[in-house]
Amino acid sequence: MRYVFTLFFSLAISALWSQGLELGPISRNFELSKSEGQLKSTVNTIDSTFYYTSDTLDLPFFDEFSTDKFQKYNAQFNDPGVSSTLYYQLLDPNTLVPFAAAQTFTDQATFRRTFDQTTSTFTDSVFPVTPVKVTDFTAFPLTYQTLDLYPPYYIYDTIGVVDTPDTVWVQNPSFVQDSARIFFATLNDPTALWLDDNAYLNRRFGVSPRSLGVVTFDGLDANGYPYAIGTTLTNNADFLHSKPLDLSGLNAADSLYFSFLVQSEGWGDIPEATDSLRLEFYAKDLDQWFHIWAIAGDTTAPFKVIHIPVKDAKYFKKGFQFRFSNYGALSGALDHFHIDYVHLRAQSTIADTLFKDFAWVYPMTSLLQDYTAVPWDHYKNTPKPFRNDFPVALHNGSPTPENNQFAGQFTIDQAGTQLNQFSIAGSQLSNGDLNYAPTTTYFSTHNISTFGSFPINGGGDEQAFRVKGNLSVQFPNLTLNDTTSFYQPFFNFYSYDDGSAEAAFGPTGVQSRLAVEYNAYEADSLVGVAFHFVPSVIDVSSKLFLISVWSNENGHPGTLLYEDDVFFPRSPLYGDERGIFVPYYFADTQKVSVPTSFFIGWRQLDAERLNLGLDRNIDHSDKVQYSVDGGFTWYTSPFEGSAMIHPIFSTALDASLGIADQAVEQETWAVYPNPAQQEFEVVLPKSYQGKQIILFDALGQIQNTQTNPTFDISTLPNGVYFLRCAQSNLETLKLVINH
Repeated sequence: MRYVFTLFFSLAISALWSQGLELGPISRNFELSKSEGQLKSTVNTIDSTFYYTSDTLDLPFFDEFSTDKFQKYNAQFNDPGVSSTLYYQLLDPNTLVPFAAAQTFTDQATFRRTFDQTTSTFTDSVFPVTPVKVTDFTAFPLTYQTLDLYPPYYIYDTIGVVDTPDTVWVQNPSFVQDSARIFFATLNDPTALWLDDNAYLNRRFGVSPRSLGVVTFDGLDANGYPYAIGTTLTNNADFLHSKPLDLSGLNAADSLYFSFLVQSEGWGDIPEATDSLRLEFYAKDLDQWFHIWAIAGDTTAPFKVIHIPVKDAKYFKKGFQFRFSNYGALSGALDHFHIDYVHLRAQSTIADTLFKDFAWVYPMTSLLQDYTAVPWDHYKNTPKPFRNDFPVALHNGSPTPENNQFAGQFTIDQAGTQLNQFSIAGSQLSNGDLNYAPTTTYFSTHNISTFGSFPINGGGDEQAFRVKGNLSVQFPNLTLNDTTSFYQPFFNFYSYDDGSAEAAFGPTGVQSRLAVEYNAYEADSLVGVAFHFVPSVIDVSSKLFLISVWSNENGHPGTLLYEDDVFFPRSPLYGDERGIFVPYYFADTQKVSVPTSFFIGWRQLDAERLNLGLDRNIDHSDKVQYSVDGGFTWYTSPFEGSAMIHPIFSTALDASLGIADQAVEQETWAVYPNPAQQEFEVVLPKSYQGKQIILFDALGQIQNTQTNPTFDISTLPNGVYFLRCAQSNLETLKLVINH
């Protein structure tokens, strides 16, 4: 577990000796709410929740995590096959009949007190107990216990006084009759392989994976929050359960093998030797989990193949399951382990790793030189050719050399219309090798500037182009991960990053500064900046900073062009999901003129690191500088990666943005129907009508972008998706597609 890496510098001022630039783990994955296993509840009662019975799958079981195969829990109350039962909190233990709706009890002994005025004495008679079967509604299945309880009142009576005895009721009795209705649904989705998603499906945390996508285990729960933030606790953290499998027709002679790939750390945090990742098998008849395999924490190494025979007769039953889990720190995205290519199948051998697959290793990110996004106004005024260092990473999972005659095909389209296409020869993708060498990852860069640029015809204040890459070979393999695509955005900001933070960083020390260099396509005016701050072990959202803009003087921040008023400082704001940048607009909606080259960042008023997101997959560390001596001396960041800062320019979008107008921030939008089957429609506030709506999946991959409020989703697979309104302060909406 690595909470921080600190770089210290020898400074003339001794008081600054402990200041520097720190790198630390993130403590959120910023995913919106996910499924929580079989029981779905967002409050502390089970009322109106669903209880799911899993379907049972047949072999083979295979997932290389290029797509989302986690079970979605989206049943509706009126769906066919959904049933419900009303449960009561208090039952008669003999008849199991519920007590009356208003019935209450107490576990304190209550009594009748009789007072004799003539002798000034009293006697107490404790009421007889009533046996009651009691449960609570915090978990299902319900567990009842029989308790001896008392009536919730006291009676006071006076001998010789003709009057009704006084009754004093117990305030807030401990046991009150209540009811909860539970809905039951049976899962029937053989394409979904996993029952829970506490572990994190992503395409960015693994180092040189064998295909697109890994599952990451850390100290964050299914919603991307630490299990125990602000502590040093270590314990069991993420679990990943398979659906039940039918192994009843197999035995030890069927050569059943379980295989997967595993890597420690990756682009995340180093797990300590006391941390671990474990694999367990479930024996249905014994109702017991058995330890099968484990690995201790270590530094990053290539993904390792694990190949385990399944021979014990107790597993050859219908209802067999397996699960992965990790042990580590609970306060954030710490102690990382990653798995890939999980495969359980019969008729295998000890030499059979069954990873004969040709696949993309990382998704594409940008065809632009240096940037992943630029303002559309800037690009259409100064169009640039495609980049001269376009990276491609692929892996030949075949155990033998494979012919490289098949080229990589790349297409660019917009709204379904193809605009451009180019190819990269297979020999170039394999760095000149005559064949793709066995089990080898190829990293290559290509000058694609001769293939043109993005077209600038047509109007609009922003654009997005879909870029698709396909890499194929002649041998049979999983074609799903031979293709990847992304959307190239042109809005009103510049960015270096891919939208995924693998770490958090920033300077430490009062009055320290962070500055990121941008070389714009043209001189223009800034209206603000968007930051991607991430919580990291300790919440620093109450700490203060001032947005700052500097000129570029000999490669370092120079003249201060803008800085917030010290009496109106800012604080880090965290988005509600992964990849969200929070916009900060300049005071009084002012615009700040900047030359083509400038720096933007902050001056912080507190000593603590503010935890800006660091994209460790794209390295622009040479653009990041920091100062711990009041801006007199500037140092270049020693940490590879891109600072997640987006300078926002004044463009044709200003009018619709309203420059953080409070009225705009409070506007809402909606999507219906939800869940959707074949199509859905969005309803936008008047000020945002006609803006681009971006539909992306749970992996953060954009599936569609359009201004038409009606979306055709007939070709998209079932699952959870998200909607964003481009360049707005509207919240991200969650959409469920269920054909």
